[in-house]
Amino acid sequence: MMSMSRTSVCVDDLPGLDCGVCGSRSCKEFAQRVAANPALLSRCIHLSRDTLGAEAAPGVEPVPPAACGGCRTCVSCDGAANEDFTAPTWHDSLNREFDFYLEHFPEDPGPREIILPHNPLITRELDIRPGDILVGRPLGMSCGCPITHCGVAMEVDQRTGVMDWCVTGPLTPREQGFKDMGYYIAEGYEGLITQSRVEPRIGMRYYFQPRMCMLQWRHSGLVNYLNRTEEGLQVRLEGLWIG
Repeated sequence: MMSMSRTSVCVDDLPGLDCGVCGSRSCKEFAQRVAANPALLSRCIHLSRDTLGAEAAPGVEPVPPAACGGCRTCVSCDGAANEDFTAPTWHDSLNREFDFYLEHFPEDPGPREIILPHNPLITRELDIRPGDILVGRPLGMSCGCPITHCGVAMEVDQRTGVMDWCVTGPLTPREQGFKDMGYYIAEGYEGLITQSRVEPRIGMRYYFQPRMCMLQWRHSGLVNYLNRTEEGLQVRLEGLWIG
C-alpha cells in the first residue's frame, strides 16, 4: 500500500482503473495534476488505507486488483497496449456479458442522459438552465446506480422538468459549485455505437456498457432510434436498468 505522504507519483503508481472519482478522466491525467500539486493524491480512494477492501470483512473473500473484468481500459487489462479497444472481451466488471459499448458524442463533454428529477418541480425551483452544473443520483427502477452523478445541463424543459445533461467527473462541481437535484429518473441514453458484437435493431432490448461507466457495469435498454453517421451508429436507448 502506497503511503499518502508521497510527494511524487507516476502513472504506474496509480491503480489504472480510470474511475474518475478523483475528478480526472484518467489515471494518466491525474498523475500529471499530482505532479504539480502532490496534495491531490489523497483524492485517490484506491490508495487510501480506509478504502473498502483494504481489509476484508470476516467471511468475505477479497477480490484481487487484477480481476477487473477485462474492461480493456485499465492497467490491469494492459490498457496501454489496447488504447484502440480492438479486442473487447464483452464482459463487465462482474463478468456479465453485454452486446455493445455506448460512446458519448465527440462534441459532448460526457455521456448524454435524458433525466427527470423525482420531484419535477425541482427543475423550476432551482431554475436549472443549460450550462448549469448539477449533481444527483439515479434511484430505483431507473438504474439504481449507487454512484452520485455529476454533469452539465444541455437542454431543459422547465414545464415538464425533463432535461438532457452530460455526465462528467466530480472535479467541476468541487471547484465551481453545483445545483443538487437529489434523486432522479434516468429516462434514456443517447450516444454512439462504434463497437458491437450484434447488429442493433429498433424495438429490441440489449445489454450494453457505457464506455465511461465508473463501475464498468452492464446496462439494459430498448433501442428506439438508430442513425448511421461517420462517427458511428447513433442510438437512443430507453427503459433503462442495470444488471
